[in-house]
Amino acid sequence: MKGWTGQLLRINLTTKNATPEAYSKDFALQFVGGRGFAAKILWDEVPRGTDPLSPGNKFIAAAGPLSGLSMPNVGKTVVAAKSPLTGMYGDGNLGTHFGSQLRRSGFDLVVIEGKAEDPCYVLIEDSDVSILDADYLWGIGAFEAEQKLEDRHGKNIGTLMIGQGGENLVKYAVVRSMMGRAGGRPGMGTVMGSKNLKALVAKGSRTPEIADVSAFRQLGRDGFKDIREKPGYDHWMTQGTMLIHAWCQEYSVLPSYNFKEGQFEHADALNGDTMESMKEKTRGCPSCTMQCGHCIKDSEGKSAELDYENVALLGSNIGLRDLREVATLNRLADEYGLDTISLGNTIGFAMEASEKGILKEKLDWGDYQATRDLIQEIAFRKGPLGSMLAEGTHQVAKKLGKGTMDFAMQIKGLEVSGYDCHAAPGMALAFGVCSIGAHHKESWIITYEVDVGRETYDESKVDKIIELQRIRGGMFEQLVSCRFPWIEVGFDLEWYPKYFTAATGLKWKLDDFWSLADRVYSLVRAYAVREYNGEWDRTMDHPPARWFEHPLSCGPLTGATLDQDGYEKMLSWYYQKRGWDDRGIPKKKRLAEQGLDWVIPELEKVTTLE
Repeated sequence: MKGWTGQLLRINLTTKNATPEAYSKDFALQFVGGRGFAAKILWDEVPRGTDPLSPGNKFIAAAGPLSGLSMPNVGKTVVAAKSPLTGMYGDGNLGTHFGSQLRRSGFDLVVIEGKAEDPCYVLIEDSDVSILDADYLWGIGAFEAEQKLEDRHGKNIGTLMIGQGGENLVKYAVVRSMMGRAGGRPGMGTVMGSKNLKALVAKGSRTPEIADVSAFRQLGRDGFKDIREKPGYDHWMTQGTMLIHAWCQEYSVLPSYNFKEGQFEHADALNGDTMESMKEKTRGCPSCTMQCGHCIKDSEGKSAELDYENVALLGSNIGLRDLREVATLNRLADEYGLDTISLGNTIGFAMEASEKGILKEKLDWGDYQATRDLIQEIAFRKGPLGSMLAEGTHQVAKKLGKGTMDFAMQIKGLEVSGYDCHAAPGMALAFGVCSIGAHHKESWIITYEVDVGRETYDESKVDKIIELQRIRGGMFEQLVSCRFPWIEVGFDLEWYPKYFTAATGLKWKLDDFWSLADRVYSLVRAYAVREYNGEWDRTMDHPPARWFEHPLSCGPLTGATLDQDGYEKMLSWYYQKRGWDDRGIPKKKRLAEQGLDWVIPELEKVTTLE
């Protein structure tokens, strides 16, 4: 096969065996790479009811057929496992040299099984695989660990690693790379920690074989040039994702005080203009044309990288108004390997519970020092509060009771990312039906919704959500590539089939990628239904009660709430268009049409299928 290596690497940490395995052409054509590969393997190999933190879970790092090739913004790798935060399929992608170096070693993905007896890391050098002692890395932060690995193995390596949060099994620990990149919000770093796996390191010398080298080189040059000449490119480079902060404040979607409000009275102190005035440098992923990591000196004089999500969740959402202090909290989260979105949500939840007297510990809005201390307590599971908050808002709300689930800002266990939806039904639905829980990466519909009218509950918004899922959560997650050139400067989607054809020789069109995306969405949904073991219903796709029951109390949209009937109508349309029943479970006919008939017997063990 051209484009793919046709090989995966299976590593069992219990037996210390590493085995290359060929995979079939059908596997490649049905699932392509990245999320597709991961979802299929986890369905096949991680049985229903497996404890996500047991040796029976599997950690997967998967590249795609474009990874490591000379084209814009393909320096990404998908990391996946059964999630310890949600109990479902979980994944994320992050910028790293690991995917390209893994492919240069002759593999498209690595599957980690079992559990090491002692802390270890894996070194992949072409066909040689070593499981090495990680005692000198265990207990230190991700930045320091990466530096030590580069000191030992050279600068031209690809790394995936965890910080202390993953070691201590914080349920929302992420995977880290390149001193600032992160991925795997649903606890992919936690799964690595459960296996005593500190890091994966890859270093290869081969070149992936592609169908048309000359055509690909020309397409690569043309693509880089096209992006840099786009009208919005220079503006993007000034602030990156922080450009959206002022827009979110203007349109009352900036999460503030645990999503009580959509505006923050000190928003100007945290926006992109303020960040730009402090900026010292930018950072990005391999092959990146659009560096989104904007760095400032934090309140402790250290370089810290900012983007919109961490400023929203560790800033306005917890009532913090000083951008340098927000940057410090973000840097600590990065070093500890904690997801900043879930972290900011969990702390905001705790602040509100403290305000209401439900938590005995005093934790005031905007208390920087208390928050800084609490982040360390969470990362190391110190004390009863730190250990409890390390479980995530859903589990904490279940433990506390007293109505706290109403303001636990999560869906299916994953905390909501940085867009308030009191007056955004389309974005609320996008969060509700996201395949891994409440994340914006699959269908970021909020700007479209504001343009077309946020007050409506109509079918066109449902169509747009599915369209975006096919692109963002589908094609980009399978190839594996960054979304920003398309989203932010209008890089035409038609480039991607051209790259794919030059790499593989297959003349696919965009519609072929949409069919692939739909297949993977049905498989991931089937995985969730299977793991809920007969308890799945449409309420699993409902957003937090806060957005329905507690109106905004400030700003131009004062009094706004979601309408329950309107939301249910849109959810039903979504299910119908997906070929799922009224519970949100794929129908037999749709599964068969998508080549997923082998899923049916497993689902029928836990529920009745239409």
